[in-house]
Amino acid sequence: MSDTSRRRLLAAFAATAAVPLTGPAATPARAVAAADVPAFPGPGGLSTARSWVTTEPLGAAHFAPVALTTPLTTTVLSGTPACTEVTSGGKRVALLTHGARTVVLPGPQRTFAENKRPFADDFMRTLPDPAPAEEDRVYWGTSPGGGKWVTSETFRTDYSVVPGTGIIDLTTAGSSRHASLRDDEITDVDVRCTARFDKVPTGQACSFALTFGYVGTQNHYRARLSFLTSGAVEMRLEKEVDNTVSSLAPAATAASGVPAGTDWTIRVRREGTRIQAKAWRSASAEPSPWAFDIRDSTPTLSKGRVGVRALANEGCTNLPVRLSVSRLEVDAANWAALPTVTHGDWVRLLPEPFDGTWTPALEQTIRGWSGSTVPDVLAYAAMFLGGAPAVTAGAGPAQGRQVLGEAGYGYLDAQGYRLEGADFHEYMKVGWTFPDGTYKGPSSKQVGNLDCSGYTRMVYGYHLGVPLAAGEDTSGTRIPRTSRHIADYAPGVVVDRATGNTPPAAALLQPGDLVLFNADSSDDEVSPTADHVGIYLGLDDGDKRRFLSSRKTVNGPTMSDLGGASLLDGSGTYAKTLHTVRRI
Repeated sequence: MSDTSRRRLLAAFAATAAVPLTGPAATPARAVAAADVPAFPGPGGLSTARSWVTTEPLGAAHFAPVALTTPLTTTVLSGTPACTEVTSGGKRVALLTHGARTVVLPGPQRTFAENKRPFADDFMRTLPDPAPAEEDRVYWGTSPGGGKWVTSETFRTDYSVVPGTGIIDLTTAGSSRHASLRDDEITDVDVRCTARFDKVPTGQACSFALTFGYVGTQNHYRARLSFLTSGAVEMRLEKEVDNTVSSLAPAATAASGVPAGTDWTIRVRREGTRIQAKAWRSASAEPSPWAFDIRDSTPTLSKGRVGVRALANEGCTNLPVRLSVSRLEVDAANWAALPTVTHGDWVRLLPEPFDGTWTPALEQTIRGWSGSTVPDVLAYAAMFLGGAPAVTAGAGPAQGRQVLGEAGYGYLDAQGYRLEGADFHEYMKVGWTFPDGTYKGPSSKQVGNLDCSGYTRMVYGYHLGVPLAAGEDTSGTRIPRTSRHIADYAPGVVVDRATGNTPPAAALLQPGDLVLFNADSSDDEVSPTADHVGIYLGLDDGDKRRFLSSRKTVNGPTMSDLGGASLLDGSGTYAKTLHTVRRI
């Protein structure tokens, strides 16, 4: 996001949010003022925001008081849970749920979208050693935020990881070794890789390449460095289609007299049909010019993974030669098809659950909300997606602390997996005293992180004022700490629940509902329950029900399909394991 875009977004948000940016301000979301919702700018290339929210153009008439009939008409709708529809002139102006605080109102149409987050893999992990026959054996593990590494089954023993290095041992000549990240939808990308060989080859050359548009071992682009027996290094830009290799430009000499163990960095930037590539000794500054700047359009390679390829040419005589990869970094990338949700539903909360009684005070509340674009549940939820700017509180317990902005999931353990446990107050690095008097201190490791339930509690609890429990709480008045207990005891009503292993149809699902999953069935085979929670967003551009949740693979809140589709329809993990739908 550019500085100009950031300033525009922050200025808009400062005028609207209950949690101020800098200046005098306030405790979390209790009172709000009518103005436009913060909007992320849309895509415009590799340097733009990773996520965004846009509204349809609003004319001056939109901000005039909305003309509603007097009195409003209320109708109790059939179904469970019971809902009351509020209409004006035959048009719905609000939908209230009996026993819940949630109210859905029509408003300006918004589009929520998400693109791929930047990430870097420094291989700082020690992998477990599962049995060779195990189907899901991990050879390079899972990249932090980039997905799982996929390596060759044929040469499985040639791949390993020591903390700080992904290793490929070239034990036989003439056969490529590939390692790619399981994200097949990348189109434009700015990616770099740093690696070194432990030997100057003899007999014939060795090479390593940064691959992109990778569809398979015989279909991909690659920027390749050849390490010759003379100590020279040559760079090539190639594509391989159906096992046929084509040079996209003449080879270029990068250096001569290069000793073994010298780190080299390859960088590729692909945008549309334009491909730029360069390489340099990592100890030196990155050169300004690109070694290659060409255009190529190959439909079969229009999207694909990024990864690494290593090869010892036939005739290389000093095997094994070891390639040590110390870093793969994606600075920016675009997905071919962005997860996108567009609708005009705005989700707000009453101060108390609706008991089914329509009162003059309640009517005034609904009238006050009609036409308002003050940030709602979905706006706050989107403000933790990738690329969302940091926003700090001006007063209250979190004064001077970040309360909105891109969130991670958790810090890495020794094996490179994200640890859960990041609650809302740990994101802000503040201690918190809960209603029962329990005090939870800040965490230096979890600053900026939110696990799945921590994300839900941040949106509904900190920003929108629903009481929060320190841990398990069965009162039904506070949001418990874990998804397991949220499914059973969070304030509000159950909309639907699984029957045995059959996911609920959730026919009455509405934006803002909590969707809870039994995604790790091994945890509770006897009595299935929830172990993951998200916030339902709405129908995407494929008419599939899409939700937001904070996930390990993506490293934070997401509505994307990296590491599992964020959908309630189809045959994916979350569609098959939906357990409970609850309305706050």
